[in-house]
Amino acid sequence: MTFLWPELLWSLLLLPLLVLLYLWLLRKRRRSTVRLASLAVAKAALGKGPGWRRHVPPLLMLLALGTLLLALARPTAVITLPLSQRTIILAMDVSGSMRATDVQPSRIVAAQEAAKAFVNGLPREVRVGVVAFAGTAAVVQAPTVSREDVIAAIDRFQLQRATATGSGIILSLATIFPDAGIEISQATGQRNMPGPMDEKKEPKEFTPVPPGSYSSAAIIMLTDGARTTGPDPVEAAKMAADRGVRVYTVGIGTVAGETIGFEGWSMRVRLDEAALKQIALLTQAEYFYAGTAQDLMKVYQSLSSKLVVEKKETEITAFFAAAGALLALLSAGLSVWWFGRVA
Repeated sequence: MTFLWPELLWSLLLLPLLVLLYLWLLRKRRRSTVRLASLAVAKAALGKGPGWRRHVPPLLMLLALGTLLLALARPTAVITLPLSQRTIILAMDVSGSMRATDVQPSRIVAAQEAAKAFVNGLPREVRVGVVAFAGTAAVVQAPTVSREDVIAAIDRFQLQRATATGSGIILSLATIFPDAGIEISQATGQRNMPGPMDEKKEPKEFTPVPPGSYSSAAIIMLTDGARTTGPDPVEAAKMAADRGVRVYTVGIGTVAGETIGFEGWSMRVRLDEAALKQIALLTQAEYFYAGTAQDLMKVYQSLSSKLVVEKKETEITAFFAAAGALLALLSAGLSVWWFGRVA
């Protein structure tokens, strides 16, 4: 915890003075005696006495004053808060190897179900976009708060050949920053994109920011194979890092590599974990491996908790002020309850 006005902490020196004043008043009260006819009369006059309770209200008032003096210094702390605005891009591998059934019922179905559960679990104010990549990449759903549109886009996946992980990252960045002039022709395999990306935008000058510092958007990339075409995914990750965007990578399927057969033909598939880990490392994100459908669900649940909150330095003066007020009210309430007056 730090303070915006630390000079006001000197006001806490008033507390020892108040303690000394309280002790002086107690001592002065003891010296005030009344002459009575006998010891029995004195005991009857004194009664049982308040005992330790008489010290509780002053102690609570002292704590209240201390808390309020701390509030004057405007304390701040790094606390976890829900994000008010966020954009998440799901970059999903739709290469032919996603038909494989080593993840039940198949890699693509498991990925779709986990992604849909993830989307449904996000706060409604979080915008979600979907980028599908195989030999090239395409925006199948622009960022939106409509969960129905996102789920419909995930259900429309069409599997294709090749794996261009770098294209998925670059097009996701262009979707997050549509006016940044990011070159996407190599990622999409065509010169012009439909919609707002029709015109080719000239690259704009920008100042790189620290990796992971852009808290308004993040990319989640899921793939089951190594890059076979398209831009280098590590270079694409450096583009994301320069813009402060985190790229969380999720690997699904075979790590060691094996031949997978379907629909009368076979192909060799190997998950490039080294590249996925490097992408996550460069962008200050994390890499996850999901060997089963249940693992994939757990990965998305973990990502959900990471992406909808942020740690931020926040002024917490109001908490101290409220605590001080409550302590003061408690002190006055106990004094009235026990002694019939605010002592």
